[in-house]
Amino acid sequence: MAAVIFGILMTLVIICVKDRNQDWKGGMRVSKEKAAQNRERILTSAARLFREHGISATGVDSITDDAGLTHGGLYSQFGSKEAIAAEAIRFALARGKRVWQRALERNPGKRALPAIVDGYLSRAHRDAPGNGCVVAALGTDIARQPRRVRQVFTREIKVDLEFLSRLMPEGDLSRSYEDAIVAFASMIGALILARAVSDDALSDLILKSTAKRVTKRSKGRAGARRSSK
Repeated sequence: MAAVIFGILMTLVIICVKDRNQDWKGGMRVSKEKAAQNRERILTSAARLFREHGISATGVDSITDDAGLTHGGLYSQFGSKEAIAAEAIRFALARGKRVWQRALERNPGKRALPAIVDGYLSRAHRDAPGNGCVVAALGTDIARQPRRVRQVFTREIKVDLEFLSRLMPEGDLSRSYEDAIVAFASMIGALILARAVSDDALSDLILKSTAKRVTKRSKGRAGARRSSK
């Protein structure tokens, strides 16, 4: 009889321990999910505020207020403002690449580059610096940042240039990469200039003229390559 009672008690103990372990694991899972959500909220807020106001002009208070989090939550995720800046730049550039990827999927083949150029040099992009290209918004600011931030920026820019080089008219890889540099630099410069001028008509013309020339230049390069074969 005693052995039966002891067996029942042991079974109950095992069941309770299992339930408690499951609850603990579930709590850990929710905690990790919440931490990931908080991280994305911080990066989304930081990336937008940096682009709108600059890295140096954006304080940690502004980021936490915008994200709806505390200083403790921010520093537990990143540790320093420099780390936030580096990750926010990477985050923003990664989102920009996804925009290009969607344009490529919707406009395959030779239509991809013109679609990307037109989207980049559009009024909508010009008028939304907080959600647009981080290069045009923060290029000069990033040049003054610590090496860690610039290294992240450099890695991501190389990926962007590789992406664009694959959309250039067929030719040797080094020439395509150089053409991608020229195209991207032209697009960035035009966007910066279009945002800076106070004349709306001139701003529109800067965007339109540059988009036309970048697309025309890539087509002209393709024609030159075919004629040389």
